[in-house]
Amino acid sequence: MFGSIGMPELVIILVIALIIFGPRKLPELGRSLGKSIGEFKRASNELRNTLDEEIRVEEVKDQKSKIDAEQTSAIDAATVMNPAPPAQAPDDDTVSRSTGTSA
Repeated sequence: MFGSIGMPELVIILVIALIIFGPRKLPELGRSLGKSIGEFKRASNELRNTLDEEIRVEEVKDQKSKIDAEQTSAIDAATVMNPAPPAQAPDDDTVSRSTGTSA
């Protein structure tokens, strides 16, 4: 919209600021402007880092849920392909031999 500010435009802006604020206030205004810009950059970097960390946490949760779902489906598939044999009741002979009594 404005394009780049060249040297003539910059000189005009400085002259106007010098006339409005005076030579004593201009350095103080420059310092406060610099501090404000620095704080803004720090805050925006902190926000970006926080958002990146939240995105990473969500990606890890998604990956973990996918892995859990794949493991569950693999276990289910293995169970269907190789069902466990039904439990057999012990024979009467086996029970009597283990207790030491004869039938």
